[in-house]
Amino acid sequence: MTASSAWRPGPPPAPADTRHRPAGPAADEPFRVRSTVPADPSWAAAVRRLLSEQFARLPLSADQRDGAVLAADELFANAVKHARTGPDDTVTVTVEWSPHTLRVTVADSSPVLPRPRPAGADAESGRGLAIVAALADDWGMAPPEPGRHGKRVWFTLRRRGGTAP
Repeated sequence: MTASSAWRPGPPPAPADTRHRPAGPAADEPFRVRSTVPADPSWAAAVRRLLSEQFARLPLSADQRDGAVLAADELFANAVKHARTGPDDTVTVTVEWSPHTLRVTVADSSPVLPRPRPAGADAESGRGLAIVAALADDWGMAPPEPGRHGKRVWFTLRRRGGTAP
């Protein structure tokens, strides 16, 4: 899904996903959903809604789904805050599910890699990557896709036994 270039200020509409998997397939079938939105904080709620809808279909515990939304939201916020260079910048969020692993990747156009940093008790920022590390089974950074510039930051969650959709 790609956000419209005719975006106007105000609450953004929910992103229209062009690669939704049909509702019928089993949750153990692999799928991939990609969404590109403006690198603007006003899109955070729409991204969270899209992710929540996708994660609700997966056989993950409610805690894992909530943690995945929070971790993805932190990566989106970091991309908007630290990588945005202009009004036309975008952020791409990709959700990939294999039978036992969820992978969320957030790509932006900045080549500057994020780095964890200590945050004081009264600091208003600086905890995003620590939150991602605490919620995810693994996380890291990757170069951009071929032909693109910037970077990708990702995390994975492994399906825990005994969970249901």
